[in-house]
Amino acid sequence: MPRIRSVADTAASATAAKAAALASALDRRTFLAASGAVSLTAGIGYAIGPGTGTAAAGPAPAPVSRRAPAAPLAPYTRGTTLGSVAAAPAGTGYRRLGDGPGWQRVVRGDLAGARSGREARRTALAAFVQFTDLHLVDVQHPLRYEYLRAQTASAWRPQESLSVAGAVSLVERVNALRGAPVTASPLHFVMTTGDNTDNNARSELDWFLKAMSGGRITPNTGDPRHYEGVQNSGLKLYWQPDAALRDADKQLGFPRLPGFLDAAIGELRSPGLNLPWYSTVGNHDALPGGCYAPGDSFFAEFAVGGKKLMELPEADAKAIWDNVKKGGDPRGKAFEELLKSQARHMRSVTPDERRAPFTPAEYLKAHLDPAHTGPGPHGHGYTQANVDAGTQYYAFRVSDDVLGISLDTTDPGGHYEGSLGTAQLTWLERTLAAHKDDHVLVFSHHTSKTMRNLNKDPHHPGETRHGGDELAALLGRHRNVLAWINGHSHKNDITPHAGASGGGFWEISTASHVDFPQLARIIEITDNHDGTVSLFTTLIESAAPHRTDFTDLTQTGLAALYRELSFNAPGSRATLSGTPGDRNTELVLRKG
Repeated sequence: MPRIRSVADTAASATAAKAAALASALDRRTFLAASGAVSLTAGIGYAIGPGTGTAAAGPAPAPVSRRAPAAPLAPYTRGTTLGSVAAAPAGTGYRRLGDGPGWQRVVRGDLAGARSGREARRTALAAFVQFTDLHLVDVQHPLRYEYLRAQTASAWRPQESLSVAGAVSLVERVNALRGAPVTASPLHFVMTTGDNTDNNARSELDWFLKAMSGGRITPNTGDPRHYEGVQNSGLKLYWQPDAALRDADKQLGFPRLPGFLDAAIGELRSPGLNLPWYSTVGNHDALPGGCYAPGDSFFAEFAVGGKKLMELPEADAKAIWDNVKKGGDPRGKAFEELLKSQARHMRSVTPDERRAPFTPAEYLKAHLDPAHTGPGPHGHGYTQANVDAGTQYYAFRVSDDVLGISLDTTDPGGHYEGSLGTAQLTWLERTLAAHKDDHVLVFSHHTSKTMRNLNKDPHHPGETRHGGDELAALLGRHRNVLAWINGHSHKNDITPHAGASGGGFWEISTASHVDFPQLARIIEITDNHDGTVSLFTTLIESAAPHRTDFTDLTQTGLAALYRELSFNAPGSRATLSGTPGDRNTELVLRKG
């Protein structure tokens, strides 16, 4: 089938001329990588309309990707977890982070053997960065259920008030990268795989879009002068950073940091990514609390109101969380009754309309707002066709030989696990068949293991919902699928899926940027010219230094604290970094 080229010929010619001029100074491996990169696109060609399999609005204007730095480019380790990883000395209590040894690359041949000499043969097909589970948090939001902290560590984290500073520092890291660390290819785009926000709040959506595309951000709602939340409540359940109170976290060694809360709600400035970026929706973006079906007027009114529940008896907290875990309250009726029953125990906060939940249509329109286009593409994958059809899935051209597909795995019927409706599954299969000559990358929020929620979509009650096993089987039937890239679990996990006729695909799940180790992932695709393709995965941290300074409450200092506080958060899981085979890898795949 014809290939779509989305880089201006002049840019490609200039890059080719530069590569040729440098050829005499490069070894064969570097030259092949550099020459392979010249055929790659800037990461945007055209958006393929939802449910049609055709171009939705014609070719999108392609912003020019960053010029590749001067050779030699590859391989490199600086600025990645190959070079160094934040680590703490052995011990107990609150521990300070420093520079730890890097994670080495692991070659995985679960699906195909790695053949000798491929380093000299391979050429680059695509290179990009995955963000996932940023969870930008409006920490003063009335609908947050921090009082469930004793039941689940995800209900409240000591570092949450610094989530925006952490996200901006991650943007700064990507902007400083020298290109793809293995192939020397320019990085062509960033894809976020959902849970960009935490409370389905308009305030958080605004912060996310500005962090990604650039702008000034004040991560504060309610009183414009003062923080009003659990961290100055005087309750020992939460870390009270400004106060002398011996709260539960200070008893574990957490520091007292006068001025912390004022700094946490102060203005930040994001440079915005200098790459095109795309967006995928997650359950925290679509559902209040990340688990309740949207549309309840009670939740909408409570979100913008002036009351906030900050503590709850242990028995009540356990009952509500046990129900959530089992998916027993997808529409949030039990949660609503709980809030009503606790009305006289709530504290007063400043009402704020910016805390209102956003609808799926508002989520799409916010992405399409020209104020948030940044380096593009306009809509970040979404188009007016999505708005008109009421869908949040799409396909896009990654490079001449690679197609990207972004899925919506959230369930409008409620619950934090996911599924797909029949209409989307049918569209996916039709799109895969129409692009059988392309390599395909599939992006979603949920993993194959966390798509077990088959609650009916209230807007399409007659439509069947489909789980992760069914989706994995569908992808396995199409030999053009290279990888399914997702998040949600907050853990690095790479799983091989055997497919039809000896093929298969890799499922690449990446840790979040809210829980330690706070990572994103570079993914490079190469043709080894021996019947195999390799996917290289390289994890990166934010640009913040590993070592913190408790007196440094600047934007950079807060981003460093964000990482260290997350490492020390009570109840955090030490296994989220995964095994060596889930981190920096070469994943080999047989593709004819």
